[in-house]
Amino acid sequence: MSNSECGMRNAERSCTSVAANYRAACRAKSTADFIAKMGIVEEEADQTLFWLELPEESELVTAGKLPAIKQEANELIAITVASIKTARRNRAPESAFRIPHSALR
Repeated sequence: MSNSECGMRNAERSCTSVAANYRAACRAKSTADFIAKMGIVEEEADQTLFWLELPEESELVTAGKLPAIKQEANELIAITVASIKTARRNRAPESAFRIPHSALR
């Protein structure tokens, strides 16, 4: 298997993990659970972007459709981060997760 094939297989695994973890976040049992699971979605989406960039930056593949796919990955990461920020902002006021100097941060 070539390096570019390996990178694309890793990207495929990462992007399916994004979808599975997003589904899990949608079924979260609490706001804290949602935030934690969306954090995993963010990490997996960023990892997918890494695996998409690696073969291109190593000049193992031509750009082709990668710019559009990378743009979509960046947009999904931005949406995920915005969702996390909104969930944090909308938590219950008495939650330890809203207290800036809490040990539970």
